[in-house]
Amino acid sequence: MKNRMVNKEMKIVFMGTPELAAVTLKKLIDDGYEIPLVITQPDRKGNRNKIIFSPVKLMALENGIDVEQPVSIRRDESLIKKLHQISPDMIVVAAFGQILPESVLEIPPLGCINVHGSLLPELRGASPMQTAILEGKDKTGVTIMRMDTGMDTGDMISRVECDILGKDIIEVSDILAEEGANLLSDTIPSIADGSAVYEKQDDSKATYARMINKKDGMTDFSESAIMVERKIRAYLEWPNCYSYLDGKQVKFYKADVQDTAADGKPGTITDVEKNSYSVNCGEGKIRIIEQQLQGKKRMSAGDFMRGYKLSHGDSFEMKED
Repeated sequence: MKNRMVNKEMKIVFMGTPELAAVTLKKLIDDGYEIPLVITQPDRKGNRNKIIFSPVKLMALENGIDVEQPVSIRRDESLIKKLHQISPDMIVVAAFGQILPESVLEIPPLGCINVHGSLLPELRGASPMQTAILEGKDKTGVTIMRMDTGMDTGDMISRVECDILGKDIIEVSDILAEEGANLLSDTIPSIADGSAVYEKQDDSKATYARMINKKDGMTDFSESAIMVERKIRAYLEWPNCYSYLDGKQVKFYKADVQDTAADGKPGTITDVEKNSYSVNCGEGKIRIIEQQLQGKKRMSAGDFMRGYKLSHGDSFEMKED
């Protein structure tokens, strides 16, 4: 059972940005910790220049918590000074999106504690959940660690393993958000009372998850059908997998791998039926289930084909954006 006195007395600054991090922040609020400040990425512009707040900012504002949004925390001397003035017992970081300088890491006496979406030392870096899907892993998880100056190299405190077989990035993110928030909730009291056990990572077993960019969404059908399907699941939130048909962009949202060999060049359309069609890949075929044509709504392949005539031999093409 948690020590409720620890909860009431501890002061935690939270850093994070996406929905996964907002779930963690909500758990800290529900657990009764004092959270004087939330730090998140700057607002971004959406369609028609609409300003979009991060999920973490929205959560903080809903709960009356002060918010800072540095372009670079490393260079924001006034924010670092503010952190010293707040003097938090702990800083919790979950998918913040910026590397913390040593001048921040050394502020809280209980350390900067990171909620990382992999079973470290596997998949250090910016995109651990997407990379787990791309690598075809059946399982991944969450590791709670004390941050140091390296990239996800700090000592591990606790971890939880999760099944992700066949799941897309939205599903994986939801699972890890819930499991990670609960794991953090269970771990903080042991950090606070000194009973936590810190385990050094085996650097020889480290793997890395690189930063994803928009061009990663361009579908290369010369890859295997298995890899194309994994990319559709991994990039479902962003940047989305896409290709071009008759000069128009088509985004792919759901597909499955067919248990048949390719019967044409990669990218050519085959097996055109009333409610589905397949695309030849470098190895095997992939059946498109859900997609979106440029300027149209997301829809099933069947609905798409009722408004767009596809023929055997039509071809998707790659091109520069």
